[in-house]
Amino acid sequence: PTEPPSPQEHRLDFQRLLDASAYKEMFRQDMIRWGEEKRHTDPGFFCRAAVEGALQPVWVVSDTRRLSDVEWFRDAYGDVVQTVRVVATEETRKRRNWVFVTGVDDAESECGLDEGVAFDWVITNDGDQVALEKQLEMLVQSLHRNL
Repeated sequence: PTEPPSPQEHRLDFQRLLDASAYKEMFRQDMIRWGEEKRHTDPGFFCRAAVEGALQPVWVVSDTRRLSDVEWFRDAYGDVVQTVRVVATEETRKRRNWVFVTGVDDAESECGLDEGVAFDWVITNDGDQVALEKQLEMLVQSLHRNL
């Protein structure tokens, strides 16, 4: 089979792919398949792309999806890597219009880090703004101490 086109090659609206719209859902499985093929060929492909040209002392790499991603960053940058998992209850996620889709939400791209990673930080985002801000402040203070 031929490789599915990337979002750029497919002339997709990048901004609309970032939200939770039906537009994104139309292309989601194709994007996952394309990403899996890239990772199979080169497990560090997306990790290298994320850090290319970055010179800042602190980087926030959001949305890693697989144990191989976490391992790549730890191998490349060692002990300075801090892993952060953001969690919300299923009830909260449904209030935010999330709907479970078999074959998508149970795929590695969505749950590949549910096991096997000891996260340095777990942030709960269930809609309590004050609690969220306190957690984030603790994280930021820790990062500043380690600079």
